[in-house]
Amino acid sequence: MGFYIVQTLTGLSDASSLFLVACGLSLIFGVSRIVNMAHGSFYMVGAYLAYFFIDKLPQGPFHFWIGILLSALAVGLIGMIVEVFLLRRLYHAPELFILFATFGIVLIIQDLSRWLFGAEDILGQQAPGLSSSINIMGSYIPQYDIALIIIAPLILLGLWLLLTKTRWGILVRAATEDREMTDALGVNQTWLFTSVFFLGSFLAGLGGAVQLPKGGADLLMDLNIIATAFVIVVVGGMGSIPGAYLAAVIIGELNAFGILVFPQSTLVLMFLVMAVVLIIRPYGLLGKEEAPEHDNAPAPESIIRPASRRLKTAGAVFLAVILALPAVANTFQLVLITEIALFALACMSLYFIMGPGGMVSFGHAAYFGGGAYFAALMVHYLHTPMELTLFLAPLLTGCLALIIGWFCVQLSGVYLAMLTLAFAQICWSIVFQWGAVTGGDDGLLSIWPSAWASNKIIFYYLAMTLCIGGILILRHFIFTPFGYTLRACRDSALRVDSIGINLKRHQWFAFSIAGIFAGLAGGLYVFLKGSIFPDEMAISRSFDFLFMVLLGGVNSLFGPIAGSAAFTWLHDTISRINLWQLILGSIFIVLVVAFPQGIAGSIGSRLNKYFRDPA
Repeated sequence: MGFYIVQTLTGLSDASSLFLVACGLSLIFGVSRIVNMAHGSFYMVGAYLAYFFIDKLPQGPFHFWIGILLSALAVGLIGMIVEVFLLRRLYHAPELFILFATFGIVLIIQDLSRWLFGAEDILGQQAPGLSSSINIMGSYIPQYDIALIIIAPLILLGLWLLLTKTRWGILVRAATEDREMTDALGVNQTWLFTSVFFLGSFLAGLGGAVQLPKGGADLLMDLNIIATAFVIVVVGGMGSIPGAYLAAVIIGELNAFGILVFPQSTLVLMFLVMAVVLIIRPYGLLGKEEAPEHDNAPAPESIIRPASRRLKTAGAVFLAVILALPAVANTFQLVLITEIALFALACMSLYFIMGPGGMVSFGHAAYFGGGAYFAALMVHYLHTPMELTLFLAPLLTGCLALIIGWFCVQLSGVYLAMLTLAFAQICWSIVFQWGAVTGGDDGLLSIWPSAWASNKIIFYYLAMTLCIGGILILRHFIFTPFGYTLRACRDSALRVDSIGINLKRHQWFAFSIAGIFAGLAGGLYVFLKGSIFPDEMAISRSFDFLFMVLLGGVNSLFGPIAGSAAFTWLHDTISRINLWQLILGSIFIVLVVAFPQGIAGSIGSRLNKYFRDPA
């Protein structure tokens, strides 16, 4: 009995630190609608600064807690500086571009932390007076865990008093409900957003600091916590602080007991919970239904027109260059260009549901990696020829997209995006843990093309033919009646519903089309590399595709190509330099500020007059 009591208390202790970082994320999103990728970085910095302050402060009965508080305040100030000097410039940009900017901050903080604190993991100091354990019926739990269990409800109570009993809290809740109305009433939203960002960053830093005695500090903390924090916020309901606490307790307890029944379940359990909650309750446990369409209508997008004669001529020149490249490029360059083409096809399939479809996916790697694994499994176990594999793998991936898409299209906005992430993580856990079939972390090796395509130049032409053909087919879909209807569904769901168009069916069909072409890209990728590993289905790969599309521009048909080329080339070139993440993150931020419509979108708007046919 004591063992189960201790496990319950351990789950509550884990939930406490998760709640602190998740409630800050929820607070920021509720007011500013920013999906802040850098929130995990603030959590990591809080742990490192806590170690520094505790170590440098004069030893005394309260030096540990003073160090915790100072680190949280320092992180709050860092968050405020980021908001004032960067994010404030981007509030009028699409929300996804702000997400991309915060990803650049993640890369910068990663390298700065490595430079300042070193690459070695740091073991956290013990809290004075809380370094021993408590005996509960023969089982032991650290005293510090009990302290964390007490801290989280106190923080929850303090936030409730702050948000309900102060004028600032009333303004925050008003901005959460209707930002336009609070602005019309004369509320200074600029400094309101800044203060909220300070508080949210403070809570993230506090969460990282208080877990220091339990887990120490390391450079992987940011990425390890951010996905969990997003899950907790979505399960609890975006913008709901009590919901974040309830979700943190549920996730903490399930992890504490799930590891006893099925140790591998901790890799995917929280995503299963999120998927079930969103399917049953689309706005989270304590969340509220999103505002009607006319209250938060998307910003108007540039008109996507069919290619003009001049643009077709430019495309023909581009194709001629592609065909002539093997004559002047070496083998490494051909492989890199082929990889860019494969990513461009995957990004174009993501663009198809993001741009015309208006549906953001955080889990597109499920289809890219799915196509790669379907192809690898057929070759490895059935000895299927490459030609038949490249036909069957996309079809199987399309079926996977049909299954996932049926659930996803029932939601909208960030909830839809997070459900795609949940399904992608479930797929990743299957290929990662089903080692007897998929090879697990060791992957599947020796998956090579047919003999006639084993030459790098011949495979280059094969990949270019399929990738360019796939991109042109997706482009053609956009200008079919289905594509126009899909754009109408994106722009005004109420209007298309009023004239009898089945919105969900069109979105579902778009998911399947995107899955087919992402699967084709994945199938080609496994033959290019000769192997496949679970990383190609991981969260990081999904966000790579998302950032490629954003970097190129979601309002330009050329955006996925430009974004995949720029992202892959920058990563390949800069990753050889010391502090490359800092440089790459800085470049991303500069590109977001300089090209708010993406590279292709911003340049295309300037060249649009030239490429438009004369009247």
